[in-house]
Amino acid sequence: MKNLLPGLRKFNQDVFPQKQELFESLAQGQAPHTLMIACSDSRIDPGLVTQTQPGEIFLIRNAGNIIPPFGAANSGEEATIEFAVAGLKVRNIVVCGHSKCGAMAALSQGANLEKLPSLKRWLGHAAATKRRLEDSPRLHDLTEVVGENVLVQVSNLKTHPAVSAALAHNKLKIYAWVYHFENGEVFVYDTEHNEFIPSHRISEEHIDATKFSL
Repeated sequence: MKNLLPGLRKFNQDVFPQKQELFESLAQGQAPHTLMIACSDSRIDPGLVTQTQPGEIFLIRNAGNIIPPFGAANSGEEATIEFAVAGLKVRNIVVCGHSKCGAMAALSQGANLEKLPSLKRWLGHAAATKRRLEDSPRLHDLTEVVGENVLVQVSNLKTHPAVSAALAHNKLKIYAWVYHFENGEVFVYDTEHNEFIPSHRISEEHIDATKFSL
C-alpha cells in the first residue's frame, strides 16, 4: 500500500479536480467507442498508449490477450464482449499483443506449466497459434509469434454472435495491433500487404481505410 497511497492522494487532490466535469458526466453513463483486448502485463497502459480519456475505451485484459472461441470457456470474456458490442454499441475492437509477452514465450518454448495448471488450461485457447508455429518455420521470433497470436484471437473473436452480427451490418471494425513497449511503437496489421506496419506510417487520410480492418 505504501507504493499506492501517494498516488491515490495525488489523484484525489490534483488530478480529479482538473477532470471533475468529465467524471461527473461519466457518472450518468458510458459510451465507449472502442473495446480493447490487451494482455495483463504490467508494462502496458492502454490509456497512456492511446492517449484516451476515461470513458473512451472498454477494456478486457488477460494473460496473452486471449479470446476463447464462443462457447469454449466459462469466462468473463464472452459476457464482456457481448455487452460491449450488443449493449454499449462500440464501433471498434482492437486486439493488442505486445513485445516480450511471457504468455507467448511459454507457449512457443513449451514451458513446463505443471505448477501453473490454470495458466496451462488458459493457454489452450491459443492452440491454433501453437499449431501455426509448428507448421510455419518462419515463426521463430517471439515478436512474430505475438503477431500471429493476435490474428488467431481475432478469428476467435469473430465466432461470437454479437461480433458476427455487428460485422455483417457494417457496425463494427476489428483491428490487430502489436505494441513494442521498449520503444513506444504500435504496429497495426495491414490486410492489403499481410503485415504489421508502424502506426506512424499510417497517414491521417488512411486511418479509416478498410485495409486496416479485419
